[in-house]
Amino acid sequence: MRKYFAFLVLGVAACPGCSLVDEDMRDCEADTRLDYELRLVTNMTTELQTQLSLETDAKVAAALKTCWQEVFTDRAHDVDLSFYDVVEPWGRLHHEQHVMDASQTSYSLYIPVRRYMHLAVANLEGNGSLRLEDDLYSTTATLRETLADTLDSQSKGIFTARLPMDIHKGENQEFDVRLYMANSASALVLDTLDSHVKDVRVYGAGFATEFSMADSVYHFPYTPIYRARKVEVGTASGEQLCYTTVTFPSRSSRESKAEASNALWQLRVYATMPDGKITESVVYVTAPLEAGKVKIIKGKIYGNGALVPDKGDPTVGVTVQLDWSPGMEHQVIL
Repeated sequence: MRKYFAFLVLGVAACPGCSLVDEDMRDCEADTRLDYELRLVTNMTTELQTQLSLETDAKVAAALKTCWQEVFTDRAHDVDLSFYDVVEPWGRLHHEQHVMDASQTSYSLYIPVRRYMHLAVANLEGNGSLRLEDDLYSTTATLRETLADTLDSQSKGIFTARLPMDIHKGENQEFDVRLYMANSASALVLDTLDSHVKDVRVYGAGFATEFSMADSVYHFPYTPIYRARKVEVGTASGEQLCYTTVTFPSRSSRESKAEASNALWQLRVYATMPDGKITESVVYVTAPLEAGKVKIIKGKIYGNGALVPDKGDPTVGVTVQLDWSPGMEHQVIL
């Protein structure tokens, strides 16, 4: 699915001597335009139709689609715009932030004629623990998760762009800035009809925690776990449970047979039984979760709390630990 729209137009000053303070700039203005285009390229619709095609899955499919409205979106809320020098130390020359809440708007921007590296990010505000840091220089500007053992999932789709710009005096110029999605989502759908579990908690692991704006490279300096968000399905007696994580992508690799040692990312499921005992099921996935993409995993929780994924996906497997306790927790190398 591809969705895109132009949402920002900037007027740019056209002479090196122009100031950014109040003065007559009529002789410095040029007919230069920057068109920002948010492009959503995702498999969300296909994944929902493929994995949740049964009539019994209709409610959970609708609930997930609603839950992901602000993730897989064609609307920008806030935008952060930086213009950097193209020579060392590549410092920031101009910076603007705007709240848009619209699919299309325009701003006037006056900056001197010269070459720039332009970096832009949309939908950063109020998005979990994600922050834009070290952004005084283009080479260090990084979207970074807070350093912690456990984090909340991201709540919105993050879109980023980078574009070299050479603004000339006296020319009519247009620049197309295309922003692409930088995060992704997973969902776990559980059938609990034959189970008597009291509580289910789900966490995700194996995802990047940093994204370098200038080169679009993901980094894995530490390995937190992410609290999955419970999706309110509305089915009777809770016969279906659904949880979702929104994070940066996993590491990239070719798909291979599902073995724990080959896992690129995982979902950890903790089922509390009536007697207070906890069963840990670690669902491991050997196929990468890429930016802009969705992965839906279906399974069933049995009477002892163990999770068994549905058959048919050779890249998904599970390990189960009955009577699990926090002291027995183990780390799977990702």
